[in-house]
Formats: sequence, structure tokens, C-alpha cells
Amino acid sequence: MTITQQELESRLWDAANALRGPVDPADFKTYVFPMLFWKWISDTWVHEHDEALHTYGDELDDEVESEFHRFEMPKGTLWSEVTTKVKNLGSEIAKTFQRIEKANPCSLAGVFGDAAWGNKERLPEATLLGLIKAFNRIKLDPTTVSHDLLGAGYEYLLKNFADESGSKAGEFFTPREVVNLLVGILEPNPGETVYDPACGSGGMLVATINQVRESGLDHRTLRLYGQEINLTTSSIARMNLFLHEIEDFEIKRGDTLRAPAFKDARGTVRQFDAVIANPPFSLTNWGADRWATDPRARFGVPPAKNGDYAFIQHMIASMKPGNGRVGVVMPHGVLFRGGAEAKIRQRLIEEDLLEAVVGLPPNLFYSTSIPACLLIFRYQKSAERRDHVLFIDGSARFNKGKNQNVMSAGDVNSLIDAYRTGEEPRDESRTSVRLASADEINRNGFDLNIGRYIKVAAEDTADLGAALVAYADARQHRIEAEAIMFKQLTAAGIDLSMFEVADE
Repeated sequence: MTITQQELESRLWDAANALRGPVDPADFKTYVFPMLFWKWISDTWVHEHDEALHTYGDELDDEVESEFHRFEMPKGTLWSEVTTKVKNLGSEIAKTFQRIEKANPCSLAGVFGDAAWGNKERLPEATLLGLIKAFNRIKLDPTTVSHDLLGAGYEYLLKNFADESGSKAGEFFTPREVVNLLVGILEPNPGETVYDPACGSGGMLVATINQVRESGLDHRTLRLYGQEINLTTSSIARMNLFLHEIEDFEIKRGDTLRAPAFKDARGTVRQFDAVIANPPFSLTNWGADRWATDPRARFGVPPAKNGDYAFIQHMIASMKPGNGRVGVVMPHGVLFRGGAEAKIRQRLIEEDLLEAVVGLPPNLFYSTSIPACLLIFRYQKSAERRDHVLFIDGSARFNKGKNQNVMSAGDVNSLIDAYRTGEEPRDESRTSVRLASADEINRNGFDLNIGRYIKVAAEDTADLGAALVAYADARQHRIEAEAIMFKQLTAAGIDLSMFEVADE
């Protein structure tokens, strides 16, 4: 019997909450996703076995049965076979994951991540049993949940884990409205290759598939590639794609700027039709010392303390000639900072690669409250956009949320339309658009600050950005000062309950 989306989400969240207490919410994903994935492949294997037995009866042998299964489950690794053991359950689960990965070296190697299942200090036995008990209430085979339902449930958990993790969520989750906007602008097509060099939990790659599928086109011909430096997050991305019924993908773990994982036969970075990413903002210690002779530094070596233009140049180097295009989320600083970044920015404009700058609303992201923008690069621009840059100010397109601002589907669609048509929407005035010539940008010293080209937005954006930065700094200083003070008061034996300190 199938279950509804709401029922699935409720049960999955109950499972996650079994960890609450001993496990930090920021670490929920480390334990819940491997258990969800194991339960899914285990229940599905049992379903496939029953189908094979029903079809072949007594004539069923191992060779015939293998054709029914997507993944191999060695004897003794099914959920029901392991979770009923009573001693050292965490260690048994860790061994089980190793056996499953070893039995599926091409598809599942390393997929379960690096959680310390046998560490009872970190994951007490009672907590682990609670997690198993919660998952026992969810049957995850095709008769109960479809791939669409399971994929949506996975996205639901990711969003909730991001909400629980606060600023740490920026490492693995990009708000879906930003993802949908970027994917909508790049318009991936069937048969194309799509690459995310900072893929996190794989959300942008999944959104690519979803957009093609929802357009009524054949998504199965898309080929997806991603690289992620964090082991746990790269594992989550792979599980995410499997659960969304996507098999033609490659997710590799590693440092994209120091050691790009995708290269062609000549040793240069591989090129793709669409390159999309939300890399970490203003990354320090990103490997500048290696870039002096790196072919990707075609427009210059970015400063050692800021890797924004390293990611941008890597993505441009990964853009296929012809129809190749790049969409990247960046802080506003890339639009106007001086020094080496100004020189790189000038070269990008002189070579006519930058197609559009899209200003986003403030406070959309988990990791930062500073304003961000999208930069769109295109190998071959349309005739009307050559030697021009399209500026779109979408900073007013949001609704205030409890902790973060949010964009509606209407906001996202409005900005996509503005990008495609190059015109302001007729039905409202919250989106400003202007096509500026390269000559005008040259006269402005290659400064791309949106306020220079869309005057109405200029003051609002600048004032809002400065205010948010000042607020974030002041808030952080207050939190740190309070932590020191409370620590000292606790050491002095003072009861802190009198302060009624609010949660941060």
C-alpha cells in the first residue's frame, strides 16, 4: 500500500528526531541518510527477490535472480538480518555497509560515508535502536514509495536538516528557489552534460533532471557530473541522485581548485554543456600558490585570500565551446573589488564572456546574510547581447521569513523571464532590467556594481548590504562576548537561568 508525501515526511522526520539529544542536529544527516539509503536498497532487494521467485518459482537460480536486482546485497546484509542483532549493533552496521560497498564497487564504493557507527560515546546504543525502530515503521520498496516520492522526501529532510544546522547548512544546502532560478536560466536540454564543481548534496544536479522531466523531455539522456570536497556531503549527493532514480552520473570527492577530478585525455579540465555551482564565498587558503602556472588562470591569478575568481575561472575553463554556459552564485564583492580581481573582471568583459548579472534578495542563504548575485557566462552570446552585459535587479523579489527571506515560485519565474526576454515584467515593478554596453562598463572602470547601471536599485542594495554586514559582525561579537561571560559566571557557580538567555 502506498503512502502519501505527508506520511512519508512525517515518518522520516520522526526517524531523525530519534537522534535528538545525544547527536548534534548538524550531524543528523551523517546518520539518517545512510540508514534511509540502506533501508531503501534492502527493502527493494526483498521486493525484487519476491518478483523473481514469483516469475521463476523453483527454477530460479542466482544467475537469473541477479538480473532482477539493481544492487547486490551479500548474504546477511539485509536490514532485517542485521538490525535484529543484540550485541554491538553499531559495529555490525559498519561492517554491513563495508560489505555492501565492496559487493558494488562501481556504484556504491564509499556511498555510506564515514560515520562512526561503532562509537557508543558519539552514538549511544539506545539512540541507534530508536533510529532503527523509527525506520522499521517505513517500508521503502516500490509498492509503498515511488522514486518521485522518495526523492521529495529526501529533499524534505535536507531542507529540515539545513534549518536545524544554521550557518553550517551553507556547506551542503542551497535554497531551492536559488537553485531553480539558476537551472531555469541555464535551461539544460536532453543529451547534454551538466557539471557542478562544488556539488554539495547534489541539489543543483537533481533540479536539472527535474526541470527537463517537468518540461516533458527525456531526462534520462542527461549526464551529470559533480565534485565535492567533503566526504559526508559527497556521499549524500550520491545517495540523493540514486534515490531520484538517476544512474548516469559521476560524483567525485576532492578539492576542485587544487585537484580537479574531471580531465580529458590531454590532462586539461573536461568541458561540459552547462556548468552550475554555488561555491563557498570568498574562500581563503584555496591554493593560489599552484595557480601561477595553471591553465585555468587564463585571466589572472586571484588573490590568495579570496578564491571567488578561482571558481569562476575553473567553471569557464570547464565550459564547452559552442553552446556552453556557466551559472554561478557569488557575493556582490566580485562585482567591484579591485586589485587582481579587477583585472580578471576586465579580461572577462573584454572577451565578451559575461552575459548577465542577476542581483538576488538579501538573507536567502544559511551560511551568510550578505547580498549575493548570479553571474551568467556564455561561450556564444546572441547577436543582440554581444558586447553587452544584461543587469537584472531582483533584490526586491522576496517575502520575509522567520529566519531567512524566501522567494516564491512567481519571483523565480519572473526573474527567469527577465533574463530570457531582457525586458522588465509588465505586471509589476519589483524587477529592474537594463542591457549595458561594454563601452559603458569600460567607462565605469569595469565596475559591475548593479547600482551603477540600475539607479533605483543602487542605493537600496548598497545600504541594505552594508547594514546586513554590520549587523552580522555586531551579532557575532555579542555572541562571543556572551559565551565568555557565561562561561566565567558558570565557573563562579552562578545560576544562569536568571538571565533567560534566548537561543541563537
